[in-house]
Amino acid sequence: MGKDPSDIRAELEETRGRVGDEVDALSYKTDVSARVGDYVEEKKQAVKDKVTGARDAVTGTASRAVPDGEQVSRFKDTAERNPIGLAVGAAAVGFVAGLLIPSTRVENERMGEVSDRFIDAAKETAGDAVERGKQVAQDAAETAKESGRDQSQELAANLRDRAQESAGGSSHETTPTA
Repeated sequence: MGKDPSDIRAELEETRGRVGDEVDALSYKTDVSARVGDYVEEKKQAVKDKVTGARDAVTGTASRAVPDGEQVSRFKDTAERNPIGLAVGAAAVGFVAGLLIPSTRVENERMGEVSDRFIDAAKETAGDAVERGKQVAQDAAETAKESGRDQSQELAANLRDRAQESAGGSSHETTPTA
């Protein structure tokens, strides 16, 4: 039996579409100049994207590095409320920066042993402060641990008492009266 003419037409259209796609693909493969142009265009776009990404990263970082008005206002308020703390903090930052910057020959000649003794004393004081901080932290942790242990023992005792009361109360209810 023969096929319906509309089915044959549909098959022909489908075959034409496939053959057309295959011819286009073959034409593209043989058209070297078009392929090179597409390759160059893809690479140009990739470079543009990378440059744009790098520019955005630098711009974003630079904008975060510059304090905004709110940050400046908060810093100003803090400085006005606690000028001594600000001065001590600035001195500490300056001191640490001075320790990190290598000394010059002139400083060594003029300051010499005094500078070395001062730096050694500062390091020792910093070490003592760190040790004291560690000790305070250990003491606080021990106190917290003891307090937690005491509270857990107290809670356990309360639970036992309530359990006994509950057990005692329920046995009184079920005990027959004479």
